[in-house]
Amino acid sequence: MNPSTLEIIGSVLFAIALIHTFSAKFFEKLAHRQPGHAGVWHLLAEVEVVFGFWAMILVLYVLLTQGKDAMAHFLDSQNFTEPMFVFAIMVVAGSRPILQVALRCMRIMAALVPLPRGASFYLVTLSLVPLLGSFITEPAAMTLGAFILYDRYYTKNISTRLKYATIGVLFVNVSIGGTLTPYAAPPILMVAGKWNWDLAFMLTTFGWKSAIAVCVNALGATLLFRKELAGLQHETQSERAPVPLPVIIAHLLFLVGVVVFAHHPAVFMALLLFFIGFAHAYERHQDCLILREGLMVAFFLAGLVVLGGLQKWWLQDLLAGLSDTTLYFGATALTAITDNAALTYLGSLVEGVDDAFKYALVSGAVTGGGLTVIANAPNPAGYSILRTAFEDNAVNPLGLLAAAALPTLVAICAFRLL
Repeated sequence: MNPSTLEIIGSVLFAIALIHTFSAKFFEKLAHRQPGHAGVWHLLAEVEVVFGFWAMILVLYVLLTQGKDAMAHFLDSQNFTEPMFVFAIMVVAGSRPILQVALRCMRIMAALVPLPRGASFYLVTLSLVPLLGSFITEPAAMTLGAFILYDRYYTKNISTRLKYATIGVLFVNVSIGGTLTPYAAPPILMVAGKWNWDLAFMLTTFGWKSAIAVCVNALGATLLFRKELAGLQHETQSERAPVPLPVIIAHLLFLVGVVVFAHHPAVFMALLLFFIGFAHAYERHQDCLILREGLMVAFFLAGLVVLGGLQKWWLQDLLAGLSDTTLYFGATALTAITDNAALTYLGSLVEGVDDAFKYALVSGAVTGGGLTVIANAPNPAGYSILRTAFEDNAVNPLGLLAAAALPTLVAICAFRLL
């Protein structure tokens, strides 16, 4: 390994950003101790700001040491399609017409489950929505799932244990639930083309195992909290007037358009701008669009792209030197501190690998995708939507890690034993 100065600095800043992620409450305390600078400390306490902030420090370093042209070239060499796509899909999928359609579908499915209403709806949301991510993309599934859970459960007086268990299962299930197809999960997208993984391969190699793990996780959480879930009342949606069918159809077409052109930012961003105009024209059928939340998540992911891309010098060699079993568990662990899409991309650059290496790398990357906020690209979207329901408007990173541990173990059993 012969890292450049920029790569070393990038790795140091990446490590600082990780520590910062686990130290958000420290900045909240500083805001109370130093009210004169409370705004700055509150900003740094926002988890969505962390990686974007430290990426800006790196960009400033390049500007000061190498000049404006080098800085511009460095940024131009990064691929920001994923952050832009997550922003676009969050705004569209989080609109009232889309959510009403999703809720109606969930109610129909929940009515078929022989459980009390609160428990059946919870089970369907945590199982069907993540699997739906294989078709509408994981970020869209995360946005829909988080909004539905927030409206139906997190706004109620539920226990902290249920809050953490739910977000842990949601994050893990979305990460593994996107593996039924080769185009919906970011870590799959990075390798599917190069390794010729088509729909049939994904279904027979990953999909059925993922579906079993998703259902087991959702059912386990439902049974564990069945008494608390059964006692909840759900009257929120009845207060909102139904959205007219033409408006719903228009929103669905926008959603489909953004998903279909997910790899073409010029197209999906144009669709997003048109969507914002359409939503403003029919404002009476809309809730407030989540533009701020979407931008914060995009800023987080853009920072992860900038800093994560400079970890190639140590990650790639590390992955190449591992046995299949060690690689699987190593990828699961590394995903918690690096984006799983970056991990599979770096693994795809290793030449001469066999099918066992490929399976271990990708299955490990998606297995660990729910352990932390940064482990999977859709996680910041779910975090941004659900965090206000937690104490101090923040999800404790260690609490999330603990909540996701058991669902992750279920995923490990599915990918390693089935």
